[in-house]
Amino acid sequence: MVAVLCSATMKLIAKWFLSAASLLLVAYVYTGVQVSSFTTALIAAFVIGLFSVVLRPILVVLTLPVTVITLGLFLFVINALLFWAAAAVLDGFQVRGFLAALLGSLIYSVLGLVVDSALESLFPKK
Repeated sequence: MVAVLCSATMKLIAKWFLSAASLLLVAYVYTGVQVSSFTTALIAAFVIGLFSVVLRPILVVLTLPVTVITLGLFLFVINALLFWAAAAVLDGFQVRGFLAALLGSLIYSVLGLVVDSALESLFPKK
C-alpha cells in the first residue's frame, strides 16, 4: 500500500515538473507565449492543472450545445481560455491574445500527451 502511494506521488511530482518543462518549451518554440523562469513555469503548470480540474468540467457542461454543434472543436476554445486565464492571474507568464493562447494550449496539450505516455512506461499500473 505504501509503495503504491509513494509511486503515485512520484508520478504526480514528475508530471508536474515535466509539465513545467513543457511550458518552457512552448515559450521557446512559440513567441506568443512567454515564461520568465522555471519557478514561474512550475506555478503556471500548477494553475493550468488546477483550472483544468476545477473549471474545465463546469465549462464543458455549460457549453455542451455549442460543443455538440461544432463536433467537439469548441473544446479547443475552452482549453485556450483556461490557458489564457492562467496567464492573466500570474506574473511572469504571458500570452499575447486569444490566438496565441489557442496555439500555445495546442502545443502544451501535445507535449502533455508525450509526458503522459512517457510516465506510463516509467510508472506502469499494477
